[in-house]
Amino acid sequence: MASAKTIEIVKSTAPVLKEHGETITKVFYQNIFSKHPELKNIFNMTHQAKGSQPRVLANAIFQYATYIDQLDMLSDAVSTIAHKHSSLSITPEMYPIVGENLLLAIKEVLGDAATDEIIDAWAEAYGDLAKIFIQTEETIYHTQESRSGGFRGKKTFKVVQKTVESKIITSFCLQPADGSKVPDFIPGQYIALSVEIPGEEHLHTRNYSLSDLPGKDTLRISVKKEPGNPAGIVSNFLHSDIQVGDTLEIGMPSGEFTLKDNDKPVVLIAGGVGITPLLSMYKTLNQENKEVVLFQCAINSDVHAFSNEIKAISTGHSKYKVIFSDPTAEDERNQNFDDKGLLTAEMLQASWPDKPSDVYFCGPKPFMIYTLQLLTEMGINEENIHYEFFGPSEELRTESLPVL
Repeated sequence: MASAKTIEIVKSTAPVLKEHGETITKVFYQNIFSKHPELKNIFNMTHQAKGSQPRVLANAIFQYATYIDQLDMLSDAVSTIAHKHSSLSITPEMYPIVGENLLLAIKEVLGDAATDEIIDAWAEAYGDLAKIFIQTEETIYHTQESRSGGFRGKKTFKVVQKTVESKIITSFCLQPADGSKVPDFIPGQYIALSVEIPGEEHLHTRNYSLSDLPGKDTLRISVKKEPGNPAGIVSNFLHSDIQVGDTLEIGMPSGEFTLKDNDKPVVLIAGGVGITPLLSMYKTLNQENKEVVLFQCAINSDVHAFSNEIKAISTGHSKYKVIFSDPTAEDERNQNFDDKGLLTAEMLQASWPDKPSDVYFCGPKPFMIYTLQLLTEMGINEENIHYEFFGPSEELRTESLPVL
């Protein structure tokens, strides 16, 4: 535990970190990748280019400085980050490298304002934080290894099936290349996937949610082909180049966006490719004969995935509602949706369970901001609202954006 003096000094730096944190983290990443280019194999370099990863790290540092004397306030954030680290096979040896370059970045950006006393205090505080993460991640690694089919680090998997689900989503079913058991997982979890792309100087690693039931003889991920300039390099490579028989490096399933262990009815709200973790949950809840409602929002049938798969398993205790924001003329003729336009409270309330329910939602950031605002306006208690968002949660609560 950091000394009282260290806590006092670190807390005093919080306002400065709030103002300059993103500049510090950008310098940090520039320096660490320059000195340790092998770490590019772990990080999402697209997020680096867009600035989202430095922003997330800056927020984490600010939060730590603010609550260093109330670490219980950070327990949820620590657990979420530790699960992300475990999916990427982060090791204890990496933490001193991060600490050294973080302190150098603070000194570089703040200059004379970063006195020896401040740097020493942050060195002590970072050491304590590193110990917390190392211990938390070791617990996760042990749990993962103890599961059926569990392992530590990365393992080679073979693509045994490739299925086009819509114009933009393709599923890949994976099995261990060595013939060992498929690892067990909890519905809602994800895996880290690493690929070597011809012409690229480093591996590319991305997280993808598992989109099918646990306990099967494959792991399934369902990948959206990301547009843009530049387009999603990994998603486009998977769609165009990876075929049945190819191999991929996979980490153990990780993540905390999982179903709570209670008897409450469950409401699932999916936007676009956000259906992937929720589909695994929906299938599991159907197997367990629990009351569940799934709202799936998509633009239209061209990009609507898994409809037939979901309808085939829906039963009397489960409901499935499709909302198209911009249905095609053929959609209108076939009436293959339940509502059109943006998701509304009225659409939700028409199929909402009679009892207090747990709500899980996932989708693009604008969709998540919109859905969280909608649920809040409906009076849903915060403790019943669950989502996964790899960024500062404040972004979902403070921004106001239209749904896409």
